[in-house]
Amino acid sequence: MTEEEKWFKPHMYLGLSVIENPPRYGEGYRKLLAEAMNMNRSRILAFKNKTPPRVELFPSNFSSDKHTESNPPKAQRRYISQSADRTLDAPYLMDDYYLNLLDWGSSNVLAIALANTVYLWDATDDSTWELATFEDERGPVTSVNWAIDGRQIAIGLNNSEVELWDTTASSHVITLRGCHRSRVGSLAWNNHILTTGGMDGRIVNNDVRIGSHIVVETYRGHEQEVCGLKWSASGQQLASGGNDNLLHIWDNRSYSRTQWLHRLQDHTAAVKALAWCPFQRNLLASGGGGNDDRCIKFWNTHTGACLNSVDTGSQVCALLWNMNERELLSAHGFTQNQLTLWKYPSMFRIAELTGHTSTVLYMTQSPNGCTVASAAHETLKLWNVFGDPKEVKPAPKADPEPFAHRIR
Repeated sequence: MTEEEKWFKPHMYLGLSVIENPPRYGEGYRKLLAEAMNMNRSRILAFKNKTPPRVELFPSNFSSDKHTESNPPKAQRRYISQSADRTLDAPYLMDDYYLNLLDWGSSNVLAIALANTVYLWDATDDSTWELATFEDERGPVTSVNWAIDGRQIAIGLNNSEVELWDTTASSHVITLRGCHRSRVGSLAWNNHILTTGGMDGRIVNNDVRIGSHIVVETYRGHEQEVCGLKWSASGQQLASGGNDNLLHIWDNRSYSRTQWLHRLQDHTAAVKALAWCPFQRNLLASGGGGNDDRCIKFWNTHTGACLNSVDTGSQVCALLWNMNERELLSAHGFTQNQLTLWKYPSMFRIAELTGHTSTVLYMTQSPNGCTVASAAHETLKLWNVFGDPKEVKPAPKADPEPFAHRIR
């Protein structure tokens, strides 16, 4: 028995043979991993439980505190399951706060990166397939992000490259090289512009309309890894968060497009969680990591003013706005590893969704805005937290100009 085979033991929880504490990521390890994946592919993104019964959002014994709203109108009540509707296996999901390994596209296909492989799960028929696997010299995969068409997907790699794939044909389109010097942990699309953020602190806009790619702009403002990137719905402003505790707002309408509009330094830990408000254009929510930050902050991105700061009590890893109600969902780490649903702007805690056993590092939502997928430690959970798709109301109209201040 070789040294690497000694580390290869059955793991009954996942129904897979996995490598426990491998001594190194060598050729032998890669072969054993490939064998395990091929022999047990039925366990990748396989359901582990059935939908639990729903419980009332505001049970009769719900206690109130200084943050609660008394007697919410009956019309605002709805049912929210306190447990995940479904749980899927996601073996080899990397436990790395600074990466972005989960995204749900407009064609209702969810992408997840597991080690060196990107898998796709079609929510309409529960089918799962492997899109791409990368060599050890290039991997692991460090980020995934769907284009707005739900057909093309960008894949960031540990070796600083980014690949663009056509998922309908399962074919590679182009490879972006030379933009970064190290891994690419964050990606964001703005129409035909693919924005990439790397461990080198650079942010690069790439025009990918032709057979190759053209670097349009390079933003330099972060001193450490860029772990959060989000374009506003209008495509005019870009928010970037980094391991240097900085949050930058970049604006396409500025005279100098590569100079930040706002450099926000209120967070005291890495800024990964970013979410643009769907009903107020220049409102941005950002979340701070550990190191005693643990705050969700709200920003007027025209003026750079911090409108509110809420201490959540634990590391904030991801944020999602409800597209149909004025609510915000946050994903957390130690100690409860929960999802928290907040009423905006009061920041009343509507619900605490538990079930993950480790930090909830990744979170995304379905195209209809109702279902949320969260991932932590080899497990992917689906939550019907934002309402029943059959009962979804039209999304609130965005305020045309909620703040009077404009850029000059």
